[in-house]
Amino acid sequence: MTIIKGLQARLMKDVYHDVLAKKGYVFFDNNTAYNLNIIGVRRVNGAAPNKFDDTMVVVYRNKQKFWEVFTTECTTDPGLYWLEEPMNVDGTAILVPGQYRSVYRRDLHQGKYEALCQRGAEVSVYRDDNRDRRHDMDPSTIDTGYFGINIHKAGRASTQVDKWSAGCQVISRSDEFATFMDLTEEGAERHGNSFTYTLLLETDFS
Repeated sequence: MTIIKGLQARLMKDVYHDVLAKKGYVFFDNNTAYNLNIIGVRRVNGAAPNKFDDTMVVVYRNKQKFWEVFTTECTTDPGLYWLEEPMNVDGTAILVPGQYRSVYRRDLHQGKYEALCQRGAEVSVYRDDNRDRRHDMDPSTIDTGYFGINIHKAGRASTQVDKWSAGCQVISRSDEFATFMDLTEEGAERHGNSFTYTLLLETDFS
């Protein structure tokens, strides 16, 4: 986990702002503290199906309204277990890149602990049903609805995705997830319990 501050944070903010703007997505600011931009970046080149090789990023202003950027490793893809054993008859869910406005709320993940849960709107997923241990993202399989695609944690310091994700966006370390949730608490206090999540591809930055 890294919390980047100062000039580097401002430069990174500009990069994320520009990438989102080019795609027609909203970048939240309004010169207010903790108006969070929650962004997942999915690795494309060299991506492994059971590794936490993606990045979760939060771009925001702190209480003093200075820019900060939180980054941590995550997965935006399901683990091998669910690729081989889909829980849905149409196939395992893989979230389609896009901006999901006001989809997430702080709530209990599987009734166990607070996470960001899909409560506010539908999301779109690819359905991978061929059990070939690879992430297959075929546009003809896209399915839209309420699928419980939450943003939650894995174990204390997980290195393999395995059963941790059946389509959810999962932060690998529980302590770093706690920091992530602290940011969402600050955001909820100021802007309400509703969050937008944007999933990008690493190639969007090239």
